[in-house]
Amino acid sequence: MPSFLVISLNMDAILAEITTLQRWKRIDRITQEGGLGDAYAATILRMKAQHGSRSRLGMEVLMWVSHSERPLHVDELCHVLGVEAGSVSLNLRNIPTAKSLTACTLGLVMVEKSSSIVRLVHYTLHEYLSHNPKLFIKPHSTIAELCLTYLNFRQVRSISPSVHFVPLPFPFVEYASCYWGTHAKLETTENVKKLALKLLDGYDRHISSMMLLLHEIPVRDLPFDWMDPLRGLQGFMVLHISDVWRWRLPYWKRSNGNGMW
Repeated sequence: MPSFLVISLNMDAILAEITTLQRWKRIDRITQEGGLGDAYAATILRMKAQHGSRSRLGMEVLMWVSHSERPLHVDELCHVLGVEAGSVSLNLRNIPTAKSLTACTLGLVMVEKSSSIVRLVHYTLHEYLSHNPKLFIKPHSTIAELCLTYLNFRQVRSISPSVHFVPLPFPFVEYASCYWGTHAKLETTENVKKLALKLLDGYDRHISSMMLLLHEIPVRDLPFDWMDPLRGLQGFMVLHISDVWRWRLPYWKRSNGNGMW
């Protein structure tokens, strides 16, 4: 039997299963028989061959799910996939639907019903993507740029920094606030630096400063007068935020061999 037909049958068999458990069982059987990597490669080729923007969207979904610092909820992922580099405001009509995420990836990602978290269909797909880094061009700097673009949107900058929760119309604010620095540390570009400087200008009055502070320090551990309703965070400067990024990274990622950056 020709190899391309074996691959096609393997993927067709996986996608024909109704439930996630059934798909995993089918993948496990194929893994034991070998050739799963080839099946993933063939599916990604099919995904890239899709018409219109479906190919781009499919690859962006795989990039985000495989490189994010924590699992993303479907509404978070949909929002950031609607961000266009260089834009100054969020166009709600550009946000894809949850159904389109799974459709454009040809079943390689799924949305958990219980948690609404977007995941790769199987752990072996994550291993495959890790072993094929050239599938994505500068993924961490791309993610950092999109996070910063989102945080610099006019709609986001207008949110009060005294808000203690993620505003409903902007579900991606929390992830962008807490992890853009981590992605930028792993990989950066001049445009990322430019966007970061724009964000850090008046950072104590930006909602992202609140999101990151609450992410790192529980509210119960903050001093009583840490927030001024009129002026925002008290004593929370850019220098503090750089310390958070530095020490959240593992030692090998923040050291040049001498224990220094």
